Amino acid sequence: MAEEVDDDNIIFVGNKPPMNYVIAVLTEFKNNNEVIIKARGRSISKAVEAALIVKKNFLKDVEIIEIKVDLENIIDDKTQKPMDIPAIEIFLATPSTD
Repeated sequence: MAEEVDDDNIIFVGNKPPMNYVIAVLTEFKNNNEVIIKARGRSISKAVEAALIVKKNFLKDVEIIEIKVDLENIIDDKTQKPMDIPAIEIFLATPSTD
């Protein structure tokens, strides 16, 4: 499965357009052969879109090596009550050049 990587290799997806995250992933691949895209809640579809744009349009040799889905427990800002929200981690890797 996927190896543990530094936090430097993680792209957190939020409110920006998907192409911003595509550029971030492409930039990260210049220094690393594995990148993790993470998102929660409504940003999950944007993370999936960014990963697929990278794979289909820019780095055709990149592989999606693992996808993890889970629920993350957070504290709601307004109600201060704990709540579970969906989260995803998409592990992308380029073939090693040994």
